[in-house]
Amino acid sequence: MGTFFFSIVLIMSIAVIFDLTEKLDNFFENQAPIREIILDYYLNFVPYFMNMFSPLFIFISVIFFTSKLAGNSEIIAILASGVSYHRLMVPYAVSATILFILSFVLTGYIIPPASQKMLEFQDKYIQKFSRENARNIQMEVSPGTILYIETFQKRTNTGYRASLENFDGKKLTMRITADRISYDSAYNWTLSKYVRRDFDGMYETLSRGNELDTIIPIVPEELFYTAENAQMMTNPELKRLIARQRERGSGNVQAFETEWWKRWASPIGAFIMTFLGVTLSSKKVRGGMGKNLGAGLTLSALYILFSTVSTTFSVSGVMSPFMSVWLPNFLFLAIGVLLYIRVSK
Repeated sequence: MGTFFFSIVLIMSIAVIFDLTEKLDNFFENQAPIREIILDYYLNFVPYFMNMFSPLFIFISVIFFTSKLAGNSEIIAILASGVSYHRLMVPYAVSATILFILSFVLTGYIIPPASQKMLEFQDKYIQKFSRENARNIQMEVSPGTILYIETFQKRTNTGYRASLENFDGKKLTMRITADRISYDSAYNWTLSKYVRRDFDGMYETLSRGNELDTIIPIVPEELFYTAENAQMMTNPELKRLIARQRERGSGNVQAFETEWWKRWASPIGAFIMTFLGVTLSSKKVRGGMGKNLGAGLTLSALYILFSTVSTTFSVSGVMSPFMSVWLPNFLFLAIGVLLYIRVSK
């Protein structure tokens, strides 16, 4: 545990220095207050990146500690005294459990609001970007109903150049276009200067009007929901959003489900990386710690890379969110089991 926290402090200190060097001009140019730089940016920067690279920190720390024991023949002495290899794993499992709880709390409850503050700081002093408007919104608001809004203003809850389409299977049954769409309350929306077309086989009924009040089961905040927004929600908030999207039959729920499963799979990585690190470095080998650290860096880099790439399979629809997120854990757990069988003989 001590090695793990020491490596985190060392690496995060280096990361903060590099990031500060890169963004120093932005801070001076946009006159960012020192208090906000420290409290709103770097105080939230550290837990976000610490948790992101925790598998690497855990793996390297376990390999470093275990390789020292193996190099001094302490593991051989422990096993020779009658302690089984299984019993030897218990202290590691306890440490992994503590790290799992820490990672789970960070991912689900601390990092989301921290990320929100960090993003607001970046928008204000680094990117100079406004999130008050959304463009080219297209989403399934209920089964068979597609809403499109070209531009939506968050401040006024008003959108421009909108369309609402109803489908029966793949057959279009109704289409409304409007110059403006405004939100009132409780799913009540008003379409201004609208044109409605109803389709019945080869026949089309056309109607126009200045205003049309209609029910659309969505609130303005949901028009701004993206995978990035999901990262800023706590676990209860994200769970409620997913349940609502499913009830509505929305077709864009995969990104939110992927984020949900990542919050479970990532902390579990603490057990897998610990297990892999112990089995990889518990035997005394020629090349010692250097060889083990080299192998550890390679495996942990592959784990992080594979975890990042596999999540894209969910967004593209190749895999379910659950499988795309958990696949790296299943694969590296299998590697750990094979190594365990080899070293425990």
